Amino acid sequence: MSKKIGIVGTGNMGGGMAKRLLDVGWPVFVHDLDATKQAALQTAGAQACAHAAALAQAAEVVIVCVIDAVQVQQVFDGAEGLLAGLTAGQTVVMCPTIAPADTEHFAQQLQAIGVHMVDAPMSGGPIRAANGTMSLMLAAPEVVLAEQEELLHTLSDKCVVISHRVGDGARVKLVNNLLAGINLVGACEVMVLAEKMGLDKENTLSLIERSSGQNWIGTDRLRRVLAGDTTIGSHMRLLAKDTRLAMASAQQVGYAGWLGESAAKAFAMACEQGMTDMDDSNMLAFIRQAADRP
Repeated sequence: MSKKIGIVGTGNMGGGMAKRLLDVGWPVFVHDLDATKQAALQTAGAQACAHAAALAQAAEVVIVCVIDAVQVQQVFDGAEGLLAGLTAGQTVVMCPTIAPADTEHFAQQLQAIGVHMVDAPMSGGPIRAANGTMSLMLAAPEVVLAEQEELLHTLSDKCVVISHRVGDGARVKLVNNLLAGINLVGACEVMVLAEKMGLDKENTLSLIERSSGQNWIGTDRLRRVLAGDTTIGSHMRLLAKDTRLAMASAQQVGYAGWLGESAAKAFAMACEQGMTDMDDSNMLAFIRQAADRP
């Protein structure tokens, strides 16, 4: 029998996971500060909870899918927070992209009340979250992973066990997202160069997709730009956060690198230019504007 699953944070990814579980018949409880998101999932069959504590009391496993460590701590704290509702033996699946030290801190808070944690950053976007094809990067004790195997493989057909040390999921996610940021900035930069050379954008991208310059995030974002698709799939602020965290982790281990710092700076500057809440495909517009400045 499927376990009762609670999801705190039902935005793009959390909402996608809720839909996935509902589609295959799992009982789902949701809580989000945005009432419209809760209502939409209620229509799909989820049960809404007034606060995180109530959700923890209703569910057997809780998925936390908010944006950053500050929001996770807000979810945890207070009389209506997650920690107030959890009981020993439950499991929390932690999905945000956050610093490894924060992941370890939250695991310690949960461990203090006898609750297990799966360090489980995700990748792939809302469509893949909704159809069960996103990636999960897992780090937890072997017995904890075994207990949640059915849930994790229902959420993702690309579950990768990184290690049995909580925090390693966060570490590998930052490595992955730093490369995603580098690839996106690079793809947008060469597309602006192609424009200035007078090349056809569609033909250029088609050639790149069939050659050594191809990368997934470049294809995904640039294809949407060329199609005039303004749907927000991933906000600019997210890769700004992730590349910043990745570079902070690099500094902690004494590694400087070259391209990562440039990518992190590009996302930070795009946010400073008012693109924080825009889709990150607007990196193309940002680089185009930067190239046209004297």
